[in-house]
Amino acid sequence: MLSRDELAAWLRLACTPGLTRAVARRLLAALGSAERVLAAPESMLLSLVGPDVVQALTQGDPRDADCVDTTCNWLAGANAGIARDVIVLGDARYPALLLETADPPLLLYTLGRAELLASAGIAIVGSRSATPQGMDNARSFARFLSEHGLTIVSGLAMGIDGAAHEGGLAGPGSTVAFVGTGLDRVYPARHAGLMKRIAAQGLVASEYPLGSHPLALNFPRRNRLIAGITLGTLVVEAAVKSGSLITARMALEQGREVFAVPGSPLDPRAVGTNDLIKQGATLTTEASDVINVVEPILGRPLSLREPDDDPLASEPDSGDRARIIDLLGPTPVLLDDLIRMAGASPAIVRTVLLELELAGRLERHGGGLVSLI
Repeated sequence: MLSRDELAAWLRLACTPGLTRAVARRLLAALGSAERVLAAPESMLLSLVGPDVVQALTQGDPRDADCVDTTCNWLAGANAGIARDVIVLGDARYPALLLETADPPLLLYTLGRAELLASAGIAIVGSRSATPQGMDNARSFARFLSEHGLTIVSGLAMGIDGAAHEGGLAGPGSTVAFVGTGLDRVYPARHAGLMKRIAAQGLVASEYPLGSHPLALNFPRRNRLIAGITLGTLVVEAAVKSGSLITARMALEQGREVFAVPGSPLDPRAVGTNDLIKQGATLTTEASDVINVVEPILGRPLSLREPDDDPLASEPDSGDRARIIDLLGPTPVLLDDLIRMAGASPAIVRTVLLELELAGRLERHGGGLVSLI
């Protein structure tokens, strides 16, 4: 955790008007720390950057003190075991993959499990107005990948993003949401509950100061973090002009893999993904297609990992058992959806499914789908 003086220096460096991230990184490389940058004499600063930047740094901003107070109060407000932090360039916890990108952020505000920044991740992005099939694909792909230890990274938007986060939460790989606001805000508001779950079980992160509103220009900038911190980006549905394609392009520019789920040529939400495949993205019809590409990059196999905190229930009561069986049929259903519809704990649902499987009545499909035989 940074001291108050260190935090104040980093916030000042990150928020000084007219000081770009590239120039700030140049100053940090030359002088070693944010505090040293702000303490450096004007003559030294002028040898590194232009006079306008020097003036902005030396004058300061009357709002600086309020920004520090707000951030310190937010950091002190951690509760329910959900950690809050500010991770800066040079911190051992700063994600190594972001350091390889052309424009790493100076700092990241984090809410939840900051260690997930260092885990092997896959971005899953797509249309906000997704089809039901697209939502199911995103959720089941994310769950499968999370069950194999990959962390699912997305942007908390409606549609594909939200489904991807839900799937990621269902496995031990969990999920990371990069948002385009300060972490004291929720956007979209309908995802307040999802953001709370991600903070408790995964990680929410942002480079934007507390209080930042969801400005349109924030989201393309946010997308470079989603692409930059992951091994590859899977696009599930995307129109010709969409933020998802921006993320895919950024992934390509950073030397990362791009995967795309094909769709009907008559659906405008599939035009972008189909074009990506034409341009060389990996055609992806099942989550194992991603695994096959990622394993050589990691240099190790990815095997199924069950959550440690999801034991089987000792003996489900007859009402729970009957309700779960009634919800099953020959059409495959996602385990997450089954748990939600049954209103039972995951442990109870898993126990009933195991009983059915042992009795030869249940079939398990890829991506966490199950059906009755």
